[in-house]
Amino acid sequence: MRIAKIALAAALVFSAAAASAQTVKIGFITSYSGLNGNLGPYMERAVKLYLKQHEKELGGVKVELLTRDDTGPNPDKARQLAQELVVRDKVNLLAGVIFTPNAMAMAPIATEAKVPFVIMNAGTSVISTRSPYIVRSSFTLWQSSYPLGQWASKKFKTAYTLVSDFGPGHDSEEAFIKGFTEGGGKMLGSVRVPLQNPDWAAYMQRVKDAKPDVLKVFIPAGKTATAVMKNFSDLGLAQAGIKLIGPGDITTDEELPNMGDVALGVLTVHHYSAAATRPQNKAFVDAWKKEYGANETPNFVAVGAYDGAAIIVDAIKALKGKLDPDKTMEEYLREVKKVDGQLANVEIETVGTAVKDPWKQLKK
Repeated sequence: MRIAKIALAAALVFSAAAASAQTVKIGFITSYSGLNGNLGPYMERAVKLYLKQHEKELGGVKVELLTRDDTGPNPDKARQLAQELVVRDKVNLLAGVIFTPNAMAMAPIATEAKVPFVIMNAGTSVISTRSPYIVRSSFTLWQSSYPLGQWASKKFKTAYTLVSDFGPGHDSEEAFIKGFTEGGGKMLGSVRVPLQNPDWAAYMQRVKDAKPDVLKVFIPAGKTATAVMKNFSDLGLAQAGIKLIGPGDITTDEELPNMGDVALGVLTVHHYSAAATRPQNKAFVDAWKKEYGANETPNFVAVGAYDGAAIIVDAIKALKGKLDPDKTMEEYLREVKKVDGQLANVEIETVGTAVKDPWKQLKK
């Protein structure tokens, strides 16, 4: 696990109103309820863990986390919360956000108020172009799905894509298809499904009837991914010779125990796995388990938030609490296997050092 060292201009800074403040207030908006409401606590825990580990480095500056629940993909709610945090609570920066529509709705507020916005998940490429005050500590779907398509074109002749019908899904679909077809692969079909409560069985039957060599899936991480896995298994797509692949969201670490053996053999490309043996990653996982329990596993949402907290702490240290707004990734092919009796995303191949977002490079 790597800590992202990202600068927005010379360094990330906060609002001018806090230029001499000794308390930095973070307006932290994430999902504690609604679709994937289980992911918000991972994000919050990660930020608190990093701040606890590095509190002594802040030179007496205190960090106050003002948490708010956007209730899942709800841009109107996210915009309202951001406005209240900026205007009423006078936060020095905004942070968090699981879903792309929410991040997009908050971007104009960050711009107007000149409040930096650290996005710790939301993975649609275009988000970071919506405000000069946005910095992202997570990833984009292009960074995983484009190299996945390139890799898959060397292993399979035909493919089908199934994605959730919102920004990240569109990015993942476009990126995979581009990588796959550029490598000589043939697409047999693509389908976009409703973000909430789709009829997975009907879509999976459509894929099965098309008989692709591989099905590439993107849906929001968590319980939704488990439902997809079980429908894929129940309808016998694997027995029909169809391989299931996708970005790492579909086999997020904390959800693997709920998926069970239906996840075995699924191949994903992602920038993080809790099972990775790199020293920094092991130290992060060990610290997480020590803080939150031996049975708790940090997922990629936690890593994005932990790295985002590192950016914030670095800015506070660099500017010694005197803040002014205008001064201010290697990827791996993973396969789900059993390790010591537990399901894990085992890294089996390096597919690229996709620190740069392919979308931004290819859209020039």
